[in-house]
Amino acid sequence: MSAGERLYCCADPAVWRAVHGRYWTVVEAKAAVKGKSSGKFLALEKWYQEELPVVISGRTEPSLTHSEMVKLMEWKLTRGKFRPRLQQLVGSNSEEAVLTCTKRAFHLLPDVQAAVAELSSLKGLGPATASAVLAAGAPGVAAFMADEAVESIADLRPVQYTAKHYLLFLQRMLDKTHELNKVSNEQDWTPHKVELCLWTWAVANQIQPSLLEEFRLNDPAQKETNQKPGRRKATIGRPSKRQKTE
Repeated sequence: MSAGERLYCCADPAVWRAVHGRYWTVVEAKAAVKGKSSGKFLALEKWYQEELPVVISGRTEPSLTHSEMVKLMEWKLTRGKFRPRLQQLVGSNSEEAVLTCTKRAFHLLPDVQAAVAELSSLKGLGPATASAVLAAGAPGVAAFMADEAVESIADLRPVQYTAKHYLLFLQRMLDKTHELNKVSNEQDWTPHKVELCLWTWAVANQIQPSLLEEFRLNDPAQKETNQKPGRRKATIGRPSKRQKTE
């Protein structure tokens, strides 16, 4: 069982809440790894997580402008793998096309499948980027398809940038949201918040595990391995190529 998977399998809301509380600490740790681009990464993360949702919700009709869509793509690529071609494609959409398409997408909610399909009609947008748009404007309905979060679920590995794979991932986020809200007094869990926890846990384990030392989640697979000498855990292969449009 992977490190990320251990959190996904955890049912203790106190652990999830504590991990969520480490989000910005982990963001800063990741920024430090980026070196010269750390300032840009931090600024874009703050914009996407805190500023953009307020702007979208403050509009009569939820939507994104062309400049916001370009900046959202910049955020996504700075957070993950940098692909200049995607930035160029998104920038080639007209202002009218972005406004019209994003308005339609938010209007289609809670039908996330239809909303993703609508957003994917824009140049440079695939299911992953569409999920980022929806998570920013409707975090109670959608989650961002972050690689680290998807890979925290064993049967969703390897990541496939398709609408079908995203909907499978989103259903897991919705299920976990329901599970946590059932045992939480605040009942403030959303699919996006669950996804942020999985990202936090996975990234911290990659770059600075000491940030999570106080959380000791058991690994049932490891326990089974220890009880049965000579038995090795299977490794999960990754595809040699991924789709370019995310």
